[in-house]
Amino acid sequence: MKAALQIEITFEQILALIKSLPKKERIKLSKELEREIIDSKLSKLLETFKTDELSLETIDAEVEKVRQDIYDEQKR
Repeated sequence: MKAALQIEITFEQILALIKSLPKKERIKLSKELEREIIDSKLSKLLETFKTDELSLETIDAEVEKVRQDIYDEQKR
């Protein structure tokens, strides 16, 4: 059986706790928060572009067109 403890903690208390951590732990926490923000933004971006209107053939055709444009540009 697990018991859950719920406490209210202010931002200032959290900040004080973070500042009391060793530098390595603060860096680790910072990277973890950054990763979480990036994941959240990426999820929102992917959701924005989610559509059933594009087929794999349409995507492939567009990729090939861009590749050809790049190739033609390099030949100049």
